[in-house]
Amino acid sequence: MTFILGISAFYHDSAAALVHDGKIVAAAQEERFTRIKHDPAFPAQAIAYCLEEAGTKAADLDHIVFYDKPFLKFERLLETYLAFAPRGFRSFRMAIPLWLQEKLFQKSLLAKELEKSFGDCGWMDKMLFTEHHLSHAASAFYPSPFEEAAVLTMDGVGEWATTSAAVGKGNKLEITKEIHFPHSLGLLYSAFTYYIGMKVNSGEYKLMGLAPYGTPRYRDLILDSLIDLKEDGSFWLDQSYFNYCTGLTMTNKKFDDLFGQPARTPETELTQFHMDVAASVQAVTEEAMLRITRALAKETGQKNLCLAGGVALNCVANGKVLRDGAFENIWIQPAAGDAGGAPGAALAVWHIYKDQPRKVESNHRDGMQGSYLGPAFAQDEIEKRLSAIGAKFTVANDNDLMEMTADDLIAERAVGWFQGRMEFGPRALGGRSILGDARSARMQKTLNMRVKYRESFRPFAPSVLRADVADWFDMDTDSPYMLLVSDVADDKKRRMSADEEKLFGIEKLNVARSDIPAVTHVDYSARVQTVHADTNPKYHALISRFKDKTGCPVIVNTSFNVRGEPIVCTPEDAFRCFMGSDIETLVVGNCYLRKEEQDMALRKDYKDAFELD
Repeated sequence: MTFILGISAFYHDSAAALVHDGKIVAAAQEERFTRIKHDPAFPAQAIAYCLEEAGTKAADLDHIVFYDKPFLKFERLLETYLAFAPRGFRSFRMAIPLWLQEKLFQKSLLAKELEKSFGDCGWMDKMLFTEHHLSHAASAFYPSPFEEAAVLTMDGVGEWATTSAAVGKGNKLEITKEIHFPHSLGLLYSAFTYYIGMKVNSGEYKLMGLAPYGTPRYRDLILDSLIDLKEDGSFWLDQSYFNYCTGLTMTNKKFDDLFGQPARTPETELTQFHMDVAASVQAVTEEAMLRITRALAKETGQKNLCLAGGVALNCVANGKVLRDGAFENIWIQPAAGDAGGAPGAALAVWHIYKDQPRKVESNHRDGMQGSYLGPAFAQDEIEKRLSAIGAKFTVANDNDLMEMTADDLIAERAVGWFQGRMEFGPRALGGRSILGDARSARMQKTLNMRVKYRESFRPFAPSVLRADVADWFDMDTDSPYMLLVSDVADDKKRRMSADEEKLFGIEKLNVARSDIPAVTHVDYSARVQTVHADTNPKYHALISRFKDKTGCPVIVNTSFNVRGEPIVCTPEDAFRCFMGSDIETLVVGNCYLRKEEQDMALRKDYKDAFELD
């Protein structure tokens, strides 16, 4: 029996994952326990959870593996500052003391943190390090349902690599080529995230959601001035427009002058210009991904593609890659960002360092188990915890619970849904979700403004029974992780009137575009999650009951949190969010709660409780 602990930490989205004899038994992000969004701290609580879930002790760990190599990263930092000197001295002066105090001696730092939380277990002798992009590639290939595949990793930057291609066969995984910093598709996207006034490393989702409101009128300007994109997808960025190598911002005045406006101040009005800029960089990103994947398919001869790295969370581009058909099958690591480096690093040690064989699931399922890898709570514990904080609830059997919850959805109530193990990765997948009726024309705005406290333009995803996906969307493939975007099926679309067609920007938001308007974006697209009875039977049962009552197998699914808050982890987190927002029904295990029956003295002012994202 071999236990390997993977750790991702100290940048953003710290996480831990435990692999037991090649199987991921537990994985979680530290933010879920500390309640600090994207927490970069050492993931002590996530590690403690993983050990508890596996029923083992820290002393029983055979290897601890960190998801990147600090010395290579430090080399890149020094070489970058030397190459751009004397520019960037202020940034250099801020970065170097931190590296000299902590990051350069990360092995000792990790050992000290482990000892502080779990005692002296000879940590220095057990510690290993994998390269950042190998961790990502391993997280994409080893849990995938493919015997062999091409593997593409795209992110901001690891040590040097920003884009890498690999081929996986059996337990072998070999990186074949890379593009190096400062040329980065992820950093290009983040630069535009910064430019339109959103937070880097979290606002990229918003930029993607804003893009359909705009026209890509600056696409050619970006391709002519900012990025030299070759036919094979290789690219070069003109650094004279960017500030991320040496400065404290992503873009500079030359960038502003190119587009004719300064960077937007956060929380100020979003104009048609910002929507057009978002549409333009999204179009360039899609074109780059299509060129890369087409070339990769030709070079490798593979029919399967695995994706990881932060850029692989761009589900709009993923959908276009799938429909392009260069690869027959695509599998995307659900925790594609840095959190996924934790299980990836652990799997790399098991299969590459220890040369252990790989077993592919025979039922076309993957090794992520629906990404339900976080904590679960037994029914008696849920009741105890809710009672202790003053919640008023009834306990229902499964049949009654489905009946009442489906009726609440039909009545257009917002439902907090807390079941089973918490999801690993940025998406709620029916374990820690807020649910609504996809047929409701007002549900998107209600959930955004009154429940999530976020911008009204941000779209919601549909959860659909896997058996029904082709009837409602222009796709017929598994999409369990909400990482593929597809158009709504033609016969479910509602054509706009001539007057509606003339609308611009956010004015388009209030126009119902289909039979399921709450999950149909302004361009008729939707970020689809297929729901499977074998990975989430309770969620499947709820949607099935909703379908029995309405004929519609689609509901709204968004993460159970408010803007700026990590997804809820415990029953207490769920109750606090329930009482601090306009969620009207809460279902935790078999406990059923209605807002109007609660003690209103327990209401919380949640709207400004968290830093904006």
